[in-house]
Amino acid sequence: MKVELNIEEKANWLSSKTPFIISGPCSVESEEQVLTTAKDLANNNQINALRGGIWKPRTRPNSFEGVGEVGLLWLKNAGLAVGLPVATEVAKAEHVEACLKAGIDMLWVGARTAVNPFSVQEIADALKGVDIPVFVKNPVTPDLNLWIGALERINAAGISKLGAIHRGFTSHNKNGYRNAPMWELPIDLKIQCPSLPIICDPSHISGSRELIAKISQKAMDLEMDGLMIESHYNPDEAKSDVAQQITPNNLNNILNQLQIRRSDIDNKEFTNNLERLRAIIDEIDEDIVNQFSNRMEMVEKIGEYKRDNDVVILQLERWEHILKTRTELADKVGLSADYIKKILDIIHQESIRIQTKVMNK
Repeated sequence: MKVELNIEEKANWLSSKTPFIISGPCSVESEEQVLTTAKDLANNNQINALRGGIWKPRTRPNSFEGVGEVGLLWLKNAGLAVGLPVATEVAKAEHVEACLKAGIDMLWVGARTAVNPFSVQEIADALKGVDIPVFVKNPVTPDLNLWIGALERINAAGISKLGAIHRGFTSHNKNGYRNAPMWELPIDLKIQCPSLPIICDPSHISGSRELIAKISQKAMDLEMDGLMIESHYNPDEAKSDVAQQITPNNLNNILNQLQIRRSDIDNKEFTNNLERLRAIIDEIDEDIVNQFSNRMEMVEKIGEYKRDNDVVILQLERWEHILKTRTELADKVGLSADYIKKILDIIHQESIRIQTKVMNK
């Protein structure tokens, strides 16, 4: 299902150049710090906008929560000094009003704010009558409708220069990331909102500067429109998010190594070979779906057998046997055991659902 957003074509306001790069410190800490970082970033000639956090919502009190409104002037002056538009995060109406008064060029709604429709609506109401670029980060929870709802609220306020930022999701299964990427959610957002620019925030996904290059390349391979990467002229001395900030020079190296691949190609031989391979995949998928159907027929018969013999649905010994033997098989044929386990978990949940239905007829 497509979501209708009244937004301006991204090439008119974002950039015809891909990727669109937003960079700067996690937090504006001092006038000297943001200006020095801005000058170092501008020397790279690859940055489209300068970012800096002014108000920093922290998980726990007594952490550095930003310099407050005074930092807006420092950020704006740094942008003017290097000829870059500036962007910052807003979490309530007062933040919006202060940013507009200070001439901040771009805003974004943070993940902690995007999770609350009341807060998003308050920001949307404060934006009525202006049309500056506004990005909405994904909510901390992996809820696509909540993300789309936040975008719709901002759009309904008259913001047509609208974009989304993928920064990962809070999850128990982080697999080495600060925030689980869950790439399927921004992909679904792209499908539902095809005209919406989506940029990636590798800093918050990774939580570690060592992973930023890998995540940035992944975002480009998924045809995202840009990157927001935190940079500090001396990241080890930063007052917030030390581990995920990189120097402007390291940022330049990452950007230089990015491979920007094409989304289409005008090559008949390539297209024919691609279609041939896709046709084979279509046949395999059809066979997989049919085999799933056959498997669920067996599951239903087993459910009937358990019901007739008054046996519980969940058989832990059998489930552990399935996990062990199938993941061993996956390893033998060169598949990731974790990948197969995820598939098996989905199949198992559906099997329980079917047997529950049979048991309660």
